[in-house]
Amino acid sequence: MFLGRQTTLADRVTVKGRGVHSNAPASLTINPAPANTGIVFQRLGGDSADAMIEADWRNVSMTELCTVIGAGDGSVATIEHLLAALAGLGVDNVIIEIDGPETPIMDGSAHAFVEAIDQAGLISQQAPRRYVRVLKTVRVEQGRAYSELRPAREGFKLEVEIDFPTPLIGRQKFEMILEPGRFRRDISRARTFGFVSQVEELWKRGFALGSSLENSVALDHERILNPEGLRYDNEFVRHKMLDAVGDLSLAGAPLVGVYASYCAGHRMNHNVLKALFADPTAYEIVERAPARGAARQAISLVGSHAAFEPELR
Repeated sequence: MFLGRQTTLADRVTVKGRGVHSNAPASLTINPAPANTGIVFQRLGGDSADAMIEADWRNVSMTELCTVIGAGDGSVATIEHLLAALAGLGVDNVIIEIDGPETPIMDGSAHAFVEAIDQAGLISQQAPRRYVRVLKTVRVEQGRAYSELRPAREGFKLEVEIDFPTPLIGRQKFEMILEPGRFRRDISRARTFGFVSQVEELWKRGFALGSSLENSVALDHERILNPEGLRYDNEFVRHKMLDAVGDLSLAGAPLVGVYASYCAGHRMNHNVLKALFADPTAYEIVERAPARGAARQAISLVGSHAAFEPELR
């Protein structure tokens, strides 16, 4: 239990694309970082040039339709898919340079970021990995929706359920213990989704300006508009789980516990972290160093080959 050293990338790697909400071009470079750095964004350009923003729940500034950290020119939006890839593959320390206001949406999933991390490779570091262990259940509710964190002996399990009033989605539930193999296979390629009927209103509000069939699963009443169809039979709930992995990584260290949710989204993922850390008796920080004399080693990774999700209330 709680074995392992912290990790970082073996080399820097760059990903380029456009933001799904802003439609602004962005180039981000994921750089190796020393132990105990955590995940840090460095916003390049603008009035807040070179602003450093820790990927931490306390720095979240917006959770409507995506997760945003920082403020103004020192903010970065739609970080959840990139964070999910880092957390799902067990990356502890990187500095992410980004020259635009929003992380590139790529194909609407975490797949491109997984490929980038694979290209760079991972190395272990001397420092032991830290964990946030849940000691008692915390729960937040909003109407029929809820999110909760419960204790577990080891590991991090997610139990995510959604329920949409359309036969194209309906009620779906998916459970998974988070580890790199299952993350790659079961949720990393699940794409964001949205309803065509909501697009014009979202455009008026400045959202989904870069959304297309190349980066979203689009639903129109009784059919899915993407000619290739779905990547998983229950791709919708798997994408919600992908978002949760990214959002909950803002705890600052891997969680040991169970996350359960029903009809939740970015806001409730953030709120359950706030509830956890508001109660000092609900969690503890634990770490354990690997055996003495363990060599620094490369970690081999095997690759695998309408971003306007409504937040249910």
